[in-house]
Amino acid sequence: MQQERRKFIKDIGLIAGGMALLPSSDIFDTVVNFSKKRTKFGLQLYTLRDDLPKDVKGVLRKVAQAGYKQIESYEGPQGMWWGMGHRGFSQYVEDLGMKVISSHCDIFKNFEQKADEAAEIGLKYLICPWLGKQSNMDKYKEAAANFNKKGEICRNKGIGFGYHNHAYSFEAVDGIFPQDIMMGETDPELVSFEMDMFWVHAAGQDIGQWLRKYEGRFKLCHIKDFSKYPVSDNSSNSVNLGKGVIDWKNVLHEASERGMEYYIVEQEAYPNTTPIQAIRDNAAYMKNLRF
Repeated sequence: MQQERRKFIKDIGLIAGGMALLPSSDIFDTVVNFSKKRTKFGLQLYTLRDDLPKDVKGVLRKVAQAGYKQIESYEGPQGMWWGMGHRGFSQYVEDLGMKVISSHCDIFKNFEQKADEAAEIGLKYLICPWLGKQSNMDKYKEAAANFNKKGEICRNKGIGFGYHNHAYSFEAVDGIFPQDIMMGETDPELVSFEMDMFWVHAAGQDIGQWLRKYEGRFKLCHIKDFSKYPVSDNSSNSVNLGKGVIDWKNVLHEASERGMEYYIVEQEAYPNTTPIQAIRDNAAYMKNLRF
C-alpha cells in the first residue's frame, strides 16, 4: 500500500511538472476539457457567391489571406472548378496554401464525370446540397436509395459522398423526421452527412442531440451563426460567428467527440458588413476558438 502511495505521488508530481511548462490558458484547457485550437478550418465558397464570379483568383487569394486552409466549392455559374478545370482549380488553391476538400454539386447531371474529376484531385467528399421538401416519406426513401447509388460510385473511385441538410429534414411530419428516414435508409459505408448547424437550429432542434444520436455519421459541418433577433426569413438570420445564439465552443466540442472531420464556415447574409469582411471576421473567430 505504501509503495502504491509513493508511486501515485510521483506520478502526480510528473504531471504537475509537465503542466508548469504550459501557458496558464493551456493548463486550464488540459485539466478541464482538453480543448484545443483548430488550425485547419474551411470556407464554403457559396459565402462569396456575389464576388467570386467577378474575380475567381483574386477572391480565392483573399480567402487564403484570411487564414482558411480548406475550401468547399459549389457548382456555380462556371461549374465546380470555376473555369479552370479540376486540375487547374486544385493547383491554384494549393499554390495559395489551401486544399479543396469537398464540393457541393448537382448529383443528377454528369455525376460520374464529376466523381472522376473529384477523385483525380483528391477531394474527400462530393455533397448533395439540396433535395427540397418532399411530398411524402416514400420520396425521402427514394432519395436515400439514390444516395446509396451515388455513394457506391464515389466509393469505387476512392472518395466519399454526403448530403447537406436544410431545415425541412429536421421538421417532423406526423412525428417522423425526414432526416431519420434518410439516415436510416442509407448505408453508413456509402453515405455520410454534412450537418448545417444553422438549419438544425432554425428547425428548432438540438444540434448536440442529433450529433449524439447518429455518432460517426456527420463527417462535415457548416458553421453558420443564427441571429439573436430573428426574422421570418431564416436565410436573413445568418450573422457573423460569435454574434448569434449558437454556443460554438460546446457544439463543436460535441461534434469533435462524435466523429466530425471537417469544419466549414458559411454565411448567407451580411448585416452591417460585406462578404469579404465577414469571412475575415469569421476566420479570426475560428482561430481563437478552442473546442
